[in-house]
Amino acid sequence: MEPKKNPQLDVKRNSLLYFFVGMTLVLLMAYLALEWKSYYPSADWETSQVNPDLLIEEEPPITFQKLELPKPKIQTPPIIDVVEDEKDIEETVIEASEPDQNTEIAPIESIDVAEDDVPDEIPFVLIENAPVFPGCENEKTEEDKRTCFQEQILNHIRKNFRYPEVAKEMGLQGRVSVIFTVQKDGSIGNVRLRGPHESLEKEAARIISKLPRLTPGKQRGTPVKVPYSIPITFKLN
Repeated sequence: MEPKKNPQLDVKRNSLLYFFVGMTLVLLMAYLALEWKSYYPSADWETSQVNPDLLIEEEPPITFQKLELPKPKIQTPPIIDVVEDEKDIEETVIEASEPDQNTEIAPIESIDVAEDDVPDEIPFVLIENAPVFPGCENEKTEEDKRTCFQEQILNHIRKNFRYPEVAKEMGLQGRVSVIFTVQKDGSIGNVRLRGPHESLEKEAARIISKLPRLTPGKQRGTPVKVPYSIPITFKLN
C-alpha cells in the first residue's frame, strides 16, 4: 500500500534539526546580551589626568589684626579705721574645776538619791505582779494567778454574754477585739473595741463594764496600769 503523503513534504521530517538550530540562536543571543558593554560619554578632559605641576598655586593673603588691650582695673585703696586703745580691760580668770586636796566634800546625807524609774503602764505579759481577779488571791505562784485571771475573764464573758437582737435580725456575726486597762486602783478604764458592727461592739463594751474591781498590777511593789486584750466572738447557731 503506498503512503498518501509525500515524504518530502512531511513537516516533522526535519523538526529535530530546527529545534537545535533555534536553541543555538537563543543561546547565542543570551550570551551577546550578557557580554554587551556600554560606556558613558567621556568629557573633554578628566581631572584625574591633569598634571598637578601645571596648576596655578594661590597663596592666601596675609592679614593683620590689631588686638585691643584690656582696660586696667583701678582698685580703690582700703579704708583703715583707727580704733583707740581700751585702757581698762578686765581679764577673765578661768579657775580649774578639777578637785584637789582643798576641795570640800559634801556629806552623804545631803545627796538626793533618785527613785526607781517605774513606767506608768506595763503590758500584762511583762509585769512582775499581774492584776488579780477576785477569787484568785489564794493561788500560790504568780503563774497560777495569771492563769486564774484569764479563766475568770472567760467565765465572766460567758456568764454575761447576750446576743444583740439587732445583730440577730441582720444576721451579723464576727469577732470583736477588746482592749481594756486595769487602772492603778483596780478599776477598768480606757476600753477600746474593734468589730464588724456597732451593735456587737456595744454588747462587748457592756460585758467589760460589768467586770468587778480587781487587785491592781504591781511593778517593783508600785501599782501601775496594765492593758489587757481579749477577743469576744459572736456566732449565730
